Amino acid sequence: MSSRPKLIATDLDGTIVAHYGAISQRTINVFHKAHDLGIKIFFVTGRPPRWMPEIKEAFGIGSAICGNGAMIYDLHNDKVLEEWLISVDAQLETVAKLREAIPQISFAVESHNYFHREKAYIPRWDVGMDNVGVDSIEEIMKSPALKLLARCSNQEYSSDEMLVIARASVGEIVTVTHSNPHESLLEISAHGVSKGATLAKMAGRLGIDAADCVSFGDNPNDFSMLQWCGRSYAMADGHPEGKLHAKDVAPAHTDDGVAVILEKLLQLPA
Repeated sequence: MSSRPKLIATDLDGTIVAHYGAISQRTINVFHKAHDLGIKIFFVTGRPPRWMPEIKEAFGIGSAICGNGAMIYDLHNDKVLEEWLISVDAQLETVAKLREAIPQISFAVESHNYFHREKAYIPRWDVGMDNVGVDSIEEIMKSPALKLLARCSNQEYSSDEMLVIARASVGEIVTVTHSNPHESLLEISAHGVSKGATLAKMAGRLGIDAADCVSFGDNPNDFSMLQWCGRSYAMADGHPEGKLHAKDVAPAHTDDGVAVILEKLLQLPA
């Protein structure tokens, strides 16, 4: 394509946010340049809103799709605009089927403002938010949820292995993905909800075709977005299957890969 994109969609962690939490000034600068050119910016992430203040502080621009596509979030006014949640019935059915398929599995459930877990579920990032836990997650499944999290705390299965089992077991009930191959952790959304589906919805509302969108991502929860966009880049240091879903590969996120590509794309004519 010989013209610059009209919409940029990027994952955060492992894509423009380093695993130690830093965002380079080079990355911030190129996104501001894109914004000044009138290009729409979407931060498309598995994160819940409570993990977004650092993104607002770093960039001060852009729109946010959180929860792997389950939520449109007003980054600048801290307001949930739309959300597509997992019904209580779907939560209960999913948990029951996954317990059969992976007996050692444990669960947590989250919405935009809470995180609850089973005692057997060992949290990595929300430590302290729910430091007691319940014996069985079904005890607190009383309302629709943004996301279910399913973990093998003994790491007997990798995230990739869990994903294959879970999709075969509950793929007709919910959408299952993961964002970290090293965590033995699945992320579960309502059926049909994904980063790609919600990005397509938002682009459509703006009158922007897939051909005029570019996206960046590093893990399976990004693959739907990489597939949908006319231009897309899997991170060179991301999941090895990323290049099968993207149109191209960007340099490693530790080498400012997204900024490297965007600096070139922004030189193209409108």
